[in-house]
Amino acid sequence: MVNNPAGPTLLGFDVIFVGTVLAGVAALAMMMAVYAAVTVRDPMAKRVKSLNARREDLKAGLMGTVNVRRSIRRKTDVTNKIRDVLGSLKMLQDSQIKDIEQKLMQAGIRRKELAYVVVAARPIMMIVFGLAGAMVCYWSNMFPEWGSLRRFMTFAGILIFGYKAPDIYLKNIITKRTDAIRKGLPDALDLLVICAEAGLTVDSAFGRVAKELGRAYPELSDEFALTSIELSFLSERKMAFDNLAYRVNLEAVKGVTTTMVQTERYGTPLSSALRVLSAEFRNERMMRAEEKAARLPAIMTVPLIMFILPVLFVVILGPAACSISDALMGGNNPATK
Repeated sequence: MVNNPAGPTLLGFDVIFVGTVLAGVAALAMMMAVYAAVTVRDPMAKRVKSLNARREDLKAGLMGTVNVRRSIRRKTDVTNKIRDVLGSLKMLQDSQIKDIEQKLMQAGIRRKELAYVVVAARPIMMIVFGLAGAMVCYWSNMFPEWGSLRRFMTFAGILIFGYKAPDIYLKNIITKRTDAIRKGLPDALDLLVICAEAGLTVDSAFGRVAKELGRAYPELSDEFALTSIELSFLSERKMAFDNLAYRVNLEAVKGVTTTMVQTERYGTPLSSALRVLSAEFRNERMMRAEEKAARLPAIMTVPLIMFILPVLFVVILGPAACSISDALMGGNNPATK
């Protein structure tokens, strides 16, 4: 019986198998990239729909529109059922719900009632991941060399990850949205200064800036457009600025809202205050870029040692090593004497 020779290995891994897996991942990534490029959607459609929904909500609260209230009530029927189930299981806390509602707003999700869905998703995801972890660790024979302690620790880690998965997903969305808003805030303040010097009112200025930034910074444009709507409908203008600071997890936005409130209250020049804030934010953005550039040599040390220097040594010392090996082998070969 002839045994098939084993394939080449590197650090204990089959090179052919690893190459096949990487080729499959690359092909899948290429297919996803082509699909994303073909199915391009209008980014403004979803934002316009959410803004119109917020406008209708404000109209319903101010004018008592019965039909709008009925539509809102129908949307919240499912979440009300989820809330009743969680309440019967003693899984609801007011502080927890308020914290999740703020996180939803910071993530760009305008429906606060989805906080109950997030609370319900925690045990559901824990059960789903727990079943998958039990199948991998105990019910199947995928890792026969694992001991009981290692299996238990892996299973416990999967359970904890399943419970934290909704919060991790929400935090990731908040981080990306906050970074996008931080990048566009200096440009938005410059446009606000121009609008203020042109004689536009505050709500008109916010609406105009939201329209101008719709393509470059859609997240910031969404927040400014919503603030413009609330400035037009809410009885207290301070409430609209407080809502903006509530929806954005960024200290710079809180500084802008504080400046706007003080300008409304004391009648200070809006353009000069916004110009100072814009200069500060631009300096902060430049300092953050310089900080990242200063960290780059330390970050590149490990990739340089592990990936670049070995290849460089092979390219430089490889021919010399081959020449020395040929010379030594030729000197020891008696046929050459």
